[in-house]
Amino acid sequence: MLQNYVFQIEHELQSNAYPGRGIILGRTPDNRKNVIAYFLMGRSENSRNRIFVETEDGIRTEAFDPAKLTDPSLIIYHPVRVVGGKTIVTNGDQTDTIRDCLVEGKSYFEALRTRQFEPDAPHYTSRISAVVNEDGSYCLSILKNFTSDRTANKRFFYEYDKPVPGLGHFLHTYMCDGDPLPPFRGEPKCIRMEHDNIDAFTEVLWSTMNKQNKVALFVRYIDLATGQTETRIKNRHPV
Repeated sequence: MLQNYVFQIEHELQSNAYPGRGIILGRTPDNRKNVIAYFLMGRSENSRNRIFVETEDGIRTEAFDPAKLTDPSLIIYHPVRVVGGKTIVTNGDQTDTIRDCLVEGKSYFEALRTRQFEPDAPHYTSRISAVVNEDGSYCLSILKNFTSDRTANKRFFYEYDKPVPGLGHFLHTYMCDGDPLPPFRGEPKCIRMEHDNIDAFTEVLWSTMNKQNKVALFVRYIDLATGQTETRIKNRHPV
């Protein structure tokens, strides 16, 4: 019965032209490394005009062509930041909200209780967030609207205390393409993590994302014994 609830990430990406932004967390089959992936997709010129750039503590988005940047408010942010051994991954500036709360000794949950979905009418994009702990455990959350007029906020938190070798979880912003875009529904999808090698996993993700809509991809493997990291970044635009 378990196979009925575990999905192939290739199929999930191939069958959905526009999941929007996505977070993947999990454990390699050999149980040695935690896996983190975050991707961007875009439909508008402004959204597609982005690249991932490495920073001292993670990555940030930048305009590929600054002259074409029309509104930076929801598209320029730090998707990944590391603080105190914890890796934060989000699809917006709530990355900094979480980081600031952790520095103050507060929790990830307290941070997100101060935020709600994005104010990008008519889509009101969900805010998806994750924190990966040093011991390999991780949390995922989604903040989304739920009323007919799309003005009320609801928050969901998912905690995974003991990741399973060869399995992971996938959370994204939209169920599929549409106008307005329908928000993700249900729990994060359990997926198979079949690659001990970061390059193999990166290639699987990048090659199966919709060619027209994919913008950027970040993948990181964290060695549980040493804390050492391997990182790969793919951008639609050449850097």
